[in-house]
Amino acid sequence: CPLARAGKGAGAHGEMEDSSKEALMEEAPPRYTESPRLPCIPHELKSLLLMVALVLVALVVVNVSFLLLGLHLSESHAETVLRMSIHGLDGEGTPQKLAMSRKERTGTFAVRDGLNASAAVVYDYSKLLVGYRSWRHRACYMTRVDKDNFPGLDAVTETFQRRQGEDGGDKAVPLADRSILGTTINILCSAVPVFWA
Repeated sequence: CPLARAGKGAGAHGEMEDSSKEALMEEAPPRYTESPRLPCIPHELKSLLLMVALVLVALVVVNVSFLLLGLHLSESHAETVLRMSIHGLDGEGTPQKLAMSRKERTGTFAVRDGLNASAAVVYDYSKLLVGYRSWRHRACYMTRVDKDNFPGLDAVTETFQRRQGEDGGDKAVPLADRSILGTTINILCSAVPVFWA
């Protein structure tokens, strides 16, 4: 009985029909090609290649570290130079305020003028002028500058304050034509006379 044979493990799958056996016998078995083998690399050469790879990785890490350190140092240096130009070389003094206008190419600093007074210094890079307006004196002072040699804030402030102290107002003639001044300086000095320093 077929069921009994199947129960013994020799069932329908165990018996193959003659036609299928013949079909299998007629086909040639598939040919397998041997996969190409990598050449044997001696252990010493493997160690050498590993060491070279580690050295290259270490060099890349060291170079990237030095580049990042250089970037950090140059950024710190730029901040220090800006801080020194605003506070002075010794780092003492009150911090200055800066306002920039890209459209008009001006920079405006608020500086001290005496003990309890302030003043404004305007660098006009398009017209090559530097202006000074003290809030305790009723005058503005201008000076022309060389485009390759703009004076520092401390030097400009000292020059204008000295000129302001010397000016008795009796022999100085104010500027009549204000069209040569930029918009920022014109607004800053609109209510007071403008003198060349």
